[in-house]
Amino acid sequence: MNQSEKDLAAFQTRVRQMILRFQELKQENHELYAIVDENEQMIEQLKAKLAQQEHDYQALKTARMLEISDGDLEGAKERLASLIRSINKCIAVLSDEK
Repeated sequence: MNQSEKDLAAFQTRVRQMILRFQELKQENHELYAIVDENEQMIEQLKAKLAQQEHDYQALKTARMLEISDGDLEGAKERLASLIRSINKCIAVLSDEK
């Protein structure tokens, strides 16, 4: 086997190695794109879930405000007055300690 045949055989071997490596990288690339697509779908689902939960939270806050203002307004006023009296007592106690 002369030098040019050895060089040609080495070149062919390198080309085959490059082709195999290209195929491996192509497969890896395909798998990574699949993972990215899957993650993007998950992100969209989570965004939709977050938006729904924010909407539900706002609705719950509104319902809670309406509940207090409609049904238990007197009770809420009494609780607030009681809290104010307690705070005033605490302030008076603290004022006497100085």
